[in-house]
Amino acid sequence: MADLTRAELHVLLRTADRRDETAAMRTVSTTAHDGFDLHRIAVTSGNRTLPGMFVTPAGTTGPLPAVLYCHAHGNRYGIGAAELMEGRPALQEPPYGPVLARAGFAVLCIDMAGFGARQAEGTESALAKAALWRGRTLFGRMLDDLTAALDALAAHPSIDPARIATLGLSMGATHAYWLAALDDRIAACAHMCAFADIGPLIGTGAHDPHGIYMTVPGLLEKGDMGDVAALVAPRPQLVASGARDPLTPPDALNPALTRLRQAYESQGVSDALTVLTSPDTGHEETPRMREAVLGFLRLALRQPPPLTPPP
Repeated sequence: MADLTRAELHVLLRTADRRDETAAMRTVSTTAHDGFDLHRIAVTSGNRTLPGMFVTPAGTTGPLPAVLYCHAHGNRYGIGAAELMEGRPALQEPPYGPVLARAGFAVLCIDMAGFGARQAEGTESALAKAALWRGRTLFGRMLDDLTAALDALAAHPSIDPARIATLGLSMGATHAYWLAALDDRIAACAHMCAFADIGPLIGTGAHDPHGIYMTVPGLLEKGDMGDVAALVAPRPQLVASGARDPLTPPDALNPALTRLRQAYESQGVSDALTVLTSPDTGHEETPRMREAVLGFLRLALRQPPPLTPPP
């Protein structure tokens, strides 16, 4: 099988042609906190308005390194972008928004279709089925919305567009590395608890617990998740997994990691790939993962550690 290409991904996802669209970030409200400012925002692009949160370090003007944070799923449709400030059970405390902002990063997170403030657009099932009937995918729509968020983030006057990373857990992890595979403006990506080849999952029936949002018809004729993440090379990438995670069992995780390592080795940048597998961990972030993510982002985005540890 020939190497999967970015152009093939765009065809499979049926992602929209956005070349004539301009994205912008509009601030709805701002609240000052200890060490950071929370901006409730709306990203506008074409006829879309994408609500979300933008967290920035207090007292800084930039240019700042930034993280496009992709929220998780967990069958908790009411959380959405609020995960950035409120966290969720599968994540360590405190939430990533305050932690990253106090470490000197700006962080943007938008609601995905069917989540948070966008639940009125329809359920995940209804949105996915409607997209498929129209020859599109809900996953492609989500990635297209994240691309609009990336456009707005890169254009923001406080942001250094050369230092933007993606980060996420579970559904957010899948979004993080797919978006990085599709767009070279992502300088680095870190993802947790969602990396596994789909082919082996189907072979054991373990694909069914994954949400229907992730269905991409025809992908397995071209490649698999390891091939998608391989498109991120040679840029820095962190993959964190739990060996007891039912969504990423070893027989699906290991072949994906093998393909990914091959991609980095073939380009002579093995050191740019960080793989962390926790032997007794399920579908959750561990303290070791949190430490690894923060260190990875500081190094990849050339952000020195704070003089004093964040509270």
